[in-house]
Amino acid sequence: MPDKPVLDPKTAKILPWVVAIAFFMQMLDSTILNTALPAMAHDLGTNPLRMQSVIISYMLTVALVIPASGWLADKFGIKQIFLFAIALFTLGSLACALSPSLNIIVGCRILQGIGGALMVPVGRLVVLRAYPREQLVTVLSFITIPGLVGPLIGPTLGGFLVQYASWHWIFLINIPVGIIGILATLKYMPYLTRGGDLHPFDTVGFLLFGTFMLTITLGLQGIGELHLAYAPMVLMMVFGLVCLVGYIMYSRWHPMPLFSPDLFKVRNFSVGILGNLFARLGNGAMPFLTPLLLQIGMGYSPMKAGMTMIPMTIGAVIAKSAATRLVNRFGYRLILTVNTLLLGAMIALFSTISKEMPFWLMLVIFTIFGIINSTQFTAMNTVTLVDLSEEQASSGNSLLSVIMQLSMSMGVAIAAAILSEFTDGIPLTSAHDVITAFAGTYLCLGFLAAISTVIFIHITPDSGKVPKKQDSKPLPVAPED
Repeated sequence: MPDKPVLDPKTAKILPWVVAIAFFMQMLDSTILNTALPAMAHDLGTNPLRMQSVIISYMLTVALVIPASGWLADKFGIKQIFLFAIALFTLGSLACALSPSLNIIVGCRILQGIGGALMVPVGRLVVLRAYPREQLVTVLSFITIPGLVGPLIGPTLGGFLVQYASWHWIFLINIPVGIIGILATLKYMPYLTRGGDLHPFDTVGFLLFGTFMLTITLGLQGIGELHLAYAPMVLMMVFGLVCLVGYIMYSRWHPMPLFSPDLFKVRNFSVGILGNLFARLGNGAMPFLTPLLLQIGMGYSPMKAGMTMIPMTIGAVIAKSAATRLVNRFGYRLILTVNTLLLGAMIALFSTISKEMPFWLMLVIFTIFGIINSTQFTAMNTVTLVDLSEEQASSGNSLLSVIMQLSMSMGVAIAAAILSEFTDGIPLTSAHDVITAFAGTYLCLGFLAAISTVIFIHITPDSGKVPKKQDSKPLPVAPED
C-alpha cells in the first residue's frame, strides 16, 4: 500500500463534510419516502397498499451493488466512483420527481439505488485511505452523524413536503444537496490510489449471489403486490436458493471469491449473519407499515404521521449510548436472546393501536420500540464483526451490509404480502377493517422477529462481557441502519 496522501489543513477539514453530505442524502432518502407513499399512490392512481415496489426496488439495488463497490473504486479510482455515485443519485432523484407512473418511478429508484450503494461504502473508503490511523475514529464518528440525523428528520420532513407542497419535493430536495456534493468533491477530494495489483472481480460469484437475492425478493413481491400465481413465484424462489447453494459450492474453490467461506468458520459471524437475516424480516418493514397505518387507518395527515414517528428515532438515539454498557455487562448472547423476544412482543403490541388508544400511549409504545429496535440493530451488527480478524473485517463488513439491505427488502415484501391477504376485498374507506388488517400483519411480523431468538442462543458464551474492574470496551464499527 502507498503512503496516505498528505492533506492540506483546509482539505482535511472539509473532506469529512463532503463524505457526510453523501451519507446524509442516502440516509435521508431511506426514511423520507415512507410518509409520502399514500399521496404518491393517490396522484398516480394506485392503491397505497401496493406501493412497496418503490421501497423494495431501492433496497434490493443497494444490496446487489454493494459487493462491487470496493472493486469498482479500486478499478476506476475512488474520486471518480464517488463523484459518479453522487451524480447518479442526484439524476435518479430528478427522474423520480418527473416520473408520471409507478413503473417509471421504480426504474428511477433503481438508478438512485446504484448511486446510494456506491456513496456510503466508497465514502467510508475515502476516509480510510486519506487519514492516518490515529484520526480514523474521530473522522468516522463525524461522518456517521448523518446516519442519526437523516432518520430523525426524514419522516417529518417527508410529511411536511407532501402536505404543504407535493410528493415530488421529497426527490427534488436531493438536487441542491447533490450539486453541492459534486462541486465539493471536484474541488476538495484528492485522487486516492489503492496500490498493488487489482485482483479480478468474481463475476460468476456476483451473478450467482445476485440472482439469489433478486429471485427471492421478486418472488415474495410477486405474491404480495402483483398477486401472481403462487406456483411460478415459489419456483422462482426455489431457483434462487439453488443459486445460493451453487455460490457456496463455487466459493469453496475460487481463489478470490466475492465473500470468503472462511468467514463462516467464525461462530459469532455465522450466528450474526443468520440473526440479521431473519430478525429483520420482522422489524425491517416497520418504517414502511407504520406511516401507512397512521394515514390510511388512523386518518392522520402526512405531517402528523411524520411527527408521530419521531419518538421511534429519539428512542433509537437513547439506546445507542446504552448499548455498549449493556453488552459489556451481560454479553451478546443474553442481550440478544432477551431483546429479540422483547422486539417481537413490541411489534405485536402495535396490533393494539386504534383510534380509541390515547395519543400519549401510542407515543410511549413508539419510544420503547425505538429503544428496543436500536439495541437489537447495534448488538446484531457488532456481534457479527466482533471476532473477525483484520484481514476478514472488510469482506465481513461488506457481506453484513448486503444482508441488512436484503433482509429489509424481504421484510417489506413479506409484510406487504401478509397485509395484502388481510385487506383482500376490504375498501380503504372502512377504517376499522383496515386497522384490523394492520393488526393481523403486526402480529405475524412480531412472531417472525421473536422466533429468531433461537439463532442468538448459539452466540459464543460470555462474548462481549468485560470484567467489572476493566474499562468498558467499545463496540466495533458496524454498518449504519
